[in-house]
Amino acid sequence: MLLIDIWAGLVGFAMILYVLLDGISLGVGLLFPTAADENDRTTLMATISPVWDANQTWLVFGGAAIFAAFPVLFAVLASALYIPLMTFIMGLIFRGVTFEFRAEAARKAPWDRAFFWGSLVAVLSQGIMLGGILTGIKVSGREFAGSPIDWLNPFSVMVAIALIPGYTLLASCYLIIKTTGPIQEQAYKRAFWSALAVLFFMAVVTVWTPFHYPLVWKNWFAPPRIYFAWCFPLMGLIALYKLLRSLKAAREIAPLASAVVLFLSGYLGLMTSLYPYVIPPVITVWDAAAQRETLLFILWGAIIVLPVVLAYAIYSYSVFRGKVGREGYYG
Repeated sequence: MLLIDIWAGLVGFAMILYVLLDGISLGVGLLFPTAADENDRTTLMATISPVWDANQTWLVFGGAAIFAAFPVLFAVLASALYIPLMTFIMGLIFRGVTFEFRAEAARKAPWDRAFFWGSLVAVLSQGIMLGGILTGIKVSGREFAGSPIDWLNPFSVMVAIALIPGYTLLASCYLIIKTTGPIQEQAYKRAFWSALAVLFFMAVVTVWTPFHYPLVWKNWFAPPRIYFAWCFPLMGLIALYKLLRSLKAAREIAPLASAVVLFLSGYLGLMTSLYPYVIPPVITVWDAAAQRETLLFILWGAIIVLPVVLAYAIYSYSVFRGKVGREGYYG
């Protein structure tokens, strides 16, 4: 039981780090069409080009952890969400190619459009996968028993759209730290409006989710979860208040810190509402887990790999700290 809980925590840790870190990179891609000129787009690209690959290592770690530690979950999700999952991967590949080719291209405009569309496809695919999970996956025994397009529904489309202002918020707060001048000024404005949009969509998801899973109502209002479940919405409201105040005061680091706490409040609130189900309301984390011997064996690998991945990410951001000049290099 303890091993399963440890692996659930490791997977959750890896996935939230991926959402936060690569969410910044994807958000910068979404902001590409808003840049005033090619120099500004080069500056935007330079803020993330040294660290985008480090961000995606968390996706690899999280995906591998699900495959090894929770094979039932991996099998069901891979079958139920095959189309959006493959679309998501193709978006990431397309975006990764753009990083390399744009730097050497004489005409950058086609690659600018490719970077935006690759980022948009990846963001929408992520949202549709999350929405597809929350609206329910048909399972018979331990196998997927639905149709290939069960994930396509109004709720999943809404969640996909909601990720756009969410990642735009993270990217804007990040650009406040990494840039100066007009780009930074625009980032303050976009962060403000994105924050309001995030508040709206978080409220919609909060109200809509219990209609799919009445169990959520019970978890919110019945002991013992009632004693801590409401801490996360409160944490989110406080983070939003701090975020708006820090934007108004033109602070640099505080907006991103507040945005991260806002995301964490939604993530932890969702996990608290659904746990222990990983495929609500059918498969629990214990049903999806591998055998104890497997979990113990791969835990030794995680003990080695996880610190290396974490150190690599910290090192990447440490080396490329500071502002990005208009010409695209660090000053």
